[in-house]
Amino acid sequence: MGGVCCVQYSVAVRALCEFVAKQGDLDLRFTPSPTALEGIQGHGIVTARRKQSYQREVTLEGEYRHLRIKGRADGYDPELNRLEEIKTYRGDLTHMPPNHRHLHWAQAKIYGWLLCQKLSLHELELALVYFDVGSQKETTLLERFTSGVLKEYFERQCSLFLDWAEQELTHREHRQRCLEALPFPHASFRTGQRDLAEAVYKAAHVGCSLMIQAPTGIGKTIGTLFPLLKAMPRQNLDKVFFLTAKNSGRQLAFNAMGAITQAAPELSLRILELRARDKACEHTDKACHGESCPLAKGFYDRLPQARQAALKEKVLDHDSLRTIALGWQVCPYYLSQEMARWCDVIVGDYNYYFDSSAMLFALKEQSQWRIGILVDEAHNLLERARGMYTASLDHAVVASLRKERPPGLKQPLDRINRCWNALIKEQPSTYQAYDEIPAKLLSALQKAISAINDLLNETLAPLDATLQLFYFDAIQFVRMAESFGEHSLFELLKKNELSRKPAVQQSVVTIRNVVPAPFIGPRFNATHAAILFSATLSPPHFLRDTLGLAAGTPWVNVKSPFAAEQLSVRLVDNISTRYQHREQSLRPIAELMAWQYRQEPGNYLAFFSSFDYLEKTASLFSNLFPDIPLWLQARQMNEADKAQFLQRFTNTSSGVGFVVLGGSFGEGVDLPGQRLIGAFIATLGLPQINPANEQIRTKLDRQFGTGYDYAYFYPGMHKVIQAAGRVIRTTSDRGVLYLIDDRFAQSKVRRLLPEWWKAQTFRWPHSVNRK
Repeated sequence: MGGVCCVQYSVAVRALCEFVAKQGDLDLRFTPSPTALEGIQGHGIVTARRKQSYQREVTLEGEYRHLRIKGRADGYDPELNRLEEIKTYRGDLTHMPPNHRHLHWAQAKIYGWLLCQKLSLHELELALVYFDVGSQKETTLLERFTSGVLKEYFERQCSLFLDWAEQELTHREHRQRCLEALPFPHASFRTGQRDLAEAVYKAAHVGCSLMIQAPTGIGKTIGTLFPLLKAMPRQNLDKVFFLTAKNSGRQLAFNAMGAITQAAPELSLRILELRARDKACEHTDKACHGESCPLAKGFYDRLPQARQAALKEKVLDHDSLRTIALGWQVCPYYLSQEMARWCDVIVGDYNYYFDSSAMLFALKEQSQWRIGILVDEAHNLLERARGMYTASLDHAVVASLRKERPPGLKQPLDRINRCWNALIKEQPSTYQAYDEIPAKLLSALQKAISAINDLLNETLAPLDATLQLFYFDAIQFVRMAESFGEHSLFELLKKNELSRKPAVQQSVVTIRNVVPAPFIGPRFNATHAAILFSATLSPPHFLRDTLGLAAGTPWVNVKSPFAAEQLSVRLVDNISTRYQHREQSLRPIAELMAWQYRQEPGNYLAFFSSFDYLEKTASLFSNLFPDIPLWLQARQMNEADKAQFLQRFTNTSSGVGFVVLGGSFGEGVDLPGQRLIGAFIATLGLPQINPANEQIRTKLDRQFGTGYDYAYFYPGMHKVIQAAGRVIRTTSDRGVLYLIDDRFAQSKVRRLLPEWWKAQTFRWPHSVNRK
């Protein structure tokens, strides 16, 4: 290790303390913690109360041997010679676990020595300032230290970290050398794949976001991962995050990383998979604290050995991480969160970076990492991000809680009920969107949250499941209300319009995010390079506007490796699939599908706009053509059901699978060769026209002037092109695609179809009246 000692290892104060000062049990009872936004606001409130001479966000750094420590102390009062470490919280401070307080003092002491060194102070008063985001009250704990004591503490903590730092320096230096020499893992690039890789490398070199539209089957995963890894040494990137919408994308990322590491066996790249808590938890019936879960008991005491064991594995997917965690009797989910600090490539869902409480984004900010992100199937991000910043409350839950009458909650719940009923009474329609959130309802919710906090503090017992659900939903609702604006809608939807008793009429109130740009735009800006890729990113301004990408974000349309002769695209322009024509369209569509099947037997997928449309067409098809095998997507399918459905598509089977457009089988499905030789898409994919979607259209029209296109047309076309991409997967595939609806012939629609398609009008003899 001596060869790396001349190189400095840089670590943030918080990361240093969390490594050396955490001890005892994993304990999540002191929750829910404030969001990042609430934390920022809380810090602002506290520091605004201080004198004019008070110094905020004091930048500090120092060295110990070849370790460089840096960070920002919350505040310093030169008149009192007091350094403050501000922590926001909810609930009763006396119930904060001792190991939390121990960690906070560690941070304060490290900052304390760095400040003493900077200002040549002989002594210093340290203050832990706890700010309750609910009551907005401060609790201050004070302790005075000499600079000598703080220096001794600082050096002791640094020495504990030093061996690890040397190990990390060795790893990083070796990683950088290997990445500089990293070869492309295949003999050659596919058509268009080199252009894709070059665009990614240039974006990393410049340090900007990039949108890439590249056809399905080109090898986008390896074509984006490889150049970003190559850019890591020269751009001094700490991490690459590969963010996915679905499990299929996660597996593709691991397959690509496997190919890359196989081509460079000497490359010691650490690759981590992050899974959702409910998928990684070993004891779903137990609470996350040492008195309940054996894997939480002494978690931080056993973590160092588990962490070291994990680093001996290059690939930490769900299964390997679980094996290590259980071997050391620690929680697999929280071990994965710890390993995110020390791995090079992290594969996980969008929410790990874009959600309001996103773990990866928080770690990136705390540790000041320089990162590159890859957003797989980026056309999905808009809807997913909308969901992240949407919050709902169900009146039925409030009604249920009022019947149970939890102690101390009758009055708060009654107040919510009165405010809610007033809304219902004033609203004549089933659905209504409002420009503002009723202040009385918000006030009632805030008081209920405080009352539940008091209940928790008094009993220390776990909440009833219904009450807990309401508690977390109410907190999220109030959080979203704090940032309510032009990007969101406040809605009330009545669920039983026929009820004769308005006082008991069930309904749902929702703060619905329409444009996530204000929330996730800053997340893109926080990266060194953000690469968004998909087969459907047209037109570029649609996602630039709605996702908050910079106006000048480059957009690249990669040439397809496929030839027009591989896919016969037929526009059936004399059948309408509009809602009012669907009954008339059933027989022509069924007959067209059977005719094509008899021309060329094999495996086909048929996409419809709804389960109702699918089931009616399938029923008629089965009656008319009982000799043709068919299988249907069910309304509720788990992962095993989906896998079984796809297993029917073999190189020797034949039949028609009836599925819903935009569902589980419209993207992320790979059926090459004879496993799929054609598709029928009997819909333009437009979202249903209803009052809620019309409000979204109006909101988008007000902001961008193209409400219909942004709310209906572009999302629909993305679904169509994604579904069509299931047919041709390799350069040797051949297939046929029927786009069934007269609107597919419109020039506006045809402009969004892939350039390599040579679509031809196909008039089915049995037309449907479109008038």
